Amino acid sequence: MEIAMNKLYWTVWMIVITSVIILLEKVLLKPRRIRSVLEKQGIKGPKPSFPFGNISEMQQIRPQPPAGADSTEEWVYSLFPYFETWKQRYGSLYTYSTGIKQHLYVEKGELIKDMSVVMSPDLGRVEYLNKALDPMLGDGILRANGKSWIFQRNLIMAELFMSKVKTMLGDMEESALEIIKKWERCITESKEGIAEIVIESDLKVLSEDIISKACFGSDYTQGKHIFERLNAIQAKLSKTSTLLGFLNLSFLPNKDRREIWKLKKEVDVLIMNIIRDREIENQKNNNNKKHNDLLQKIIEGVANEKLLNASGKGTLKAGHDMNQLIIDICKSIYFAGSESTALSVVWAMYLLAVYPEWQQRIRTEISETFGNLPPSFTDITKLNQLKKLQMVILESMRIYGPAVTNSRETLAEMKIGNLVLPKGLYIWMFVPLLHRDTDNWGPDATEFKPERFANGLSGACKYPQAYLPFGYGSRHCLGQNFTLTEIKIVLGLLVNNFEFKLSPNYVHCPASNFLLVPKYGVKLLVSKVDHNKGK
Repeated sequence: MEIAMNKLYWTVWMIVITSVIILLEKVLLKPRRIRSVLEKQGIKGPKPSFPFGNISEMQQIRPQPPAGADSTEEWVYSLFPYFETWKQRYGSLYTYSTGIKQHLYVEKGELIKDMSVVMSPDLGRVEYLNKALDPMLGDGILRANGKSWIFQRNLIMAELFMSKVKTMLGDMEESALEIIKKWERCITESKEGIAEIVIESDLKVLSEDIISKACFGSDYTQGKHIFERLNAIQAKLSKTSTLLGFLNLSFLPNKDRREIWKLKKEVDVLIMNIIRDREIENQKNNNNKKHNDLLQKIIEGVANEKLLNASGKGTLKAGHDMNQLIIDICKSIYFAGSESTALSVVWAMYLLAVYPEWQQRIRTEISETFGNLPPSFTDITKLNQLKKLQMVILESMRIYGPAVTNSRETLAEMKIGNLVLPKGLYIWMFVPLLHRDTDNWGPDATEFKPERFANGLSGACKYPQAYLPFGYGSRHCLGQNFTLTEIKIVLGLLVNNFEFKLSPNYVHCPASNFLLVPKYGVKLLVSKVDHNKGK
C-alpha cells in the first residue's frame, strides 16, 4: 500500500512539474526567445510588462495626427493610434506584445516585397484570429492554412480567371441596372430632381445580388437570409478585442457568444439547403444539364476529393468533414465577394463626389469609347479601354480600401530577405498608413490623384507589393479579377447615369468593422446626367 502511495505521489509531482515547465515555456521563455531573436537583428519596440505585454500602453495612447494633417485624414490615426505612435519612436519595423503573443509591425516596402515572393504555406493566416472568426468564415479560403488552404486555392483559382469572369458580365450589368432604375424613381419622386440617398445599403444589395447570380446560380432573395446573418455575426465579432492579440474570452458562454453560434448554425443550414437543392437539380437532369458556376465546381471538386480521400490519395486528411468544407468555402465567398466589393464602390463614389471633375472625365471616356450608343459593359474589350475609370478605382482602393489590417503568422522559422523570423511570430500591417507612406508613394501620398496610376501600379510607387487592397504573395485574393470587373461595371454605369455630390448631412467618420466602413453612412445628393447638355 505504501509503495503504491509513493508511486502515486511521484506521478502527481511529475505531472505538476511537467505542467509548470510547459507553462513557463509558453508564458515566459517562448516570448522572450522570440523578442531576443528580433532584437539581435536590430528590431526594437516598447518594453512589455508581465503578464499583459503592451496592452496597457496601447489602451492609453491617444491619436496624434501629424502637424498640418488634413481633417479628413484624422480617422487614419484614430483607429489604432499606437501603430503610428510607435512608428515615430522605433521606425517602420518594430515588435510589441499582447500578453504572451509577440507581434512584428511592418510598414517597410522592401520587406513586404521580400514577403510577397514567399510561396511557403508556413507564412500563413493567424491561428488565434482563425479561431475568433470561425463562426463567420469557418475553415474557408480566407482563413485556412496548410493543406486545406492549398486544396481550396487550387479548387477556386481556375474558376476566377478572367476567361471565366467574362461570362459573368451580363449578370453584373443586369444587377446594376436594377439599382439605376431604383435611383431614377427616387429622383423622379423628389421635388427638384435631386434625391438624397444613403448609398451603401443599395450597393450592398447590389453586390450580394451579383455574387449570388454569378457564383451560386441564384438571386439576392435566396441569399438574403445568409447575408443578414453573416452581417449580424460580423457586427458582434467586431466588438471583441481579440483581433490584434488581446485576451480572447470567446470560450465564455455569454449572451453574445450564444447568439453568434446560433447565427452560425443558421447560416450553415441555409447554405446546405442551397447545396442540396443543386444536387437534387443535378440528379433530376441526370447530370446532363449541370450549371457551370462556382458552386457547381466546388461541389464537384469536394466530391472528387472525397473519393481520393477514401483511398488515401487526397490532399486532405482522412475523415475531413466535406459537407462543412463546402459550407465554409461558400461562406468565405459570400462574405468577401459582397461586403468588400460594396464598400469599394461606396468609397469610390464618396471620392468622386468630393472631386466631381473626375466624374466628368469618366463620362467623357465612356462616351468616346462607346460612341453615341448606350454603353453595354458586357463588351470586355471596350470595358478594358476605360483607363481613367480604372485609375480612379485603384486610387480609391489605395486611400479608402476596404482592408484595414493585413496579418500573417510564421508557422515555422523563416528567412525573409535579410531577416530570420522565429516560429510563432504574428506579422501585422496597418493598410491605411502603408498606403500613405511617402517613402513609397511620394510627398503627395495623402492626396487623391488617380493620375498616379496612368502607367499602372508599377509606375505609381516604388514598391507595388505594398499596395494591399487584395493582399500579397501566395495569399493574394483569388477574386481580384472578379472584384475589379464588377466595380468597373457598377461604378461606370452609376457615373454615366448620375451626377452626385456630398449631402450637407454627411459626416465623415471611417471606422473599422473588420473592414473600413462609413460609421454614419455615405449620403449623396443624386441627380440624372443630362448627356445633351453642352452639345
